[in-house]
Amino acid sequence: MKTFTFFLLLVGGALSNKVAESDVDFGNKVFWKVLESPLAQRNLVLSPYGVSSVLRMLQLGADGRTHMQMRAAMGYSVQDRGVPHIQRKLQKELSSETALKVANAVFVQRTLLLEKVYRRSFLKTFQQSLHQVDFTDPQMAGSVINHWVSDHTDGMIPKFLHQDSINVQTQLLLLNAIHFQGKWKVPFDPKGTHERLFHMANGSTVLVPMMQQTNRFSYGEFVTPDGVDYDVIELPYQGDALGMLLLSPFQKDVPLSALIQHIDNQVLKQWRKEMRPLSRQLILPRFSISTETELNGVLSDLGMNDMFSMLDADFSKITVADENLYVSKVLQKVKIEVNEEGTKGSAATAAIMYSRMAIEEVTLDRPFLFLVQHKPTGTVLFMGQVMEPSRK
Repeated sequence: MKTFTFFLLLVGGALSNKVAESDVDFGNKVFWKVLESPLAQRNLVLSPYGVSSVLRMLQLGADGRTHMQMRAAMGYSVQDRGVPHIQRKLQKELSSETALKVANAVFVQRTLLLEKVYRRSFLKTFQQSLHQVDFTDPQMAGSVINHWVSDHTDGMIPKFLHQDSINVQTQLLLLNAIHFQGKWKVPFDPKGTHERLFHMANGSTVLVPMMQQTNRFSYGEFVTPDGVDYDVIELPYQGDALGMLLLSPFQKDVPLSALIQHIDNQVLKQWRKEMRPLSRQLILPRFSISTETELNGVLSDLGMNDMFSMLDADFSKITVADENLYVSKVLQKVKIEVNEEGTKGSAATAAIMYSRMAIEEVTLDRPFLFLVQHKPTGTVLFMGQVMEPSRK
């Protein structure tokens, strides 16, 4: 009998091309970077595919050093010969799964003129349409975008953008949405679900509903380069093209970070090669996770600095006029639910782009210093700090 303190991966079948393989490596780097933040000890779920999809749309319009940084971080260029075909093939393969829905979109300020080459390349590569909106009415534009996300996530993410996510400075919003609803190949019997102790990373325990199933699972035992022993077990969904991989260190006091830092495309291939059907009793908690993450810092740490810079971003392949676009935010919201019947999950990822010609917002919504100065003489009359403004 095995009770899992686990890190999970939801994966498709064989990785058949360089783009998908590079996305696996890049996605794990993003996940690892997010875990370096205070989120490390919390439940967390990300969509690596969603992040890569939005960055591919951005990379299509990038030039110069901005493009070089994105290419180096992601491991390929969308502009390379054959990559648009690979992207279409990958999306077609994913969309062919009845349990999975994938969609991309670009929402454009209606007064912004896009380069014909960018329009053609976007349609050719992603086979999705462009949508014109009026970002000078942020409430209406946000409502349109939230409605699109809700439609493409089966209502799991009804409000993707918050009220202050976009404003009159917004020029483009590049968006990816995923919805997955998979039934286990062999569902768990609800009668076998009982409360059991779950051992937390901080050493405490909590009673949670635990599902259990005895079956022949694809299973393997492995060792990291640092000598950490762990096992991998796969829960297949109906149709066998999709499966949930569950990883657990043998020792309860070993942190998940000891495993995560070693996961890449080659390790996934090793698992697939060496896992074998074995009889096991799996005990797994029911769970529901909802995560909202801003990825600016993570992507900058991975080498993509210029795209967030008002001065250095180069997305000159997107617009006709010299709009000097840069990325204001990269956001992702993900929700996943796992129970006796299967898994239901949705993700929405967006890159919000501003024009450098727009007025940059300065919001003092955190502690700040102030000085009152007589400019002709340089005399400082008052100096102070505001830590908590009065509520009156």
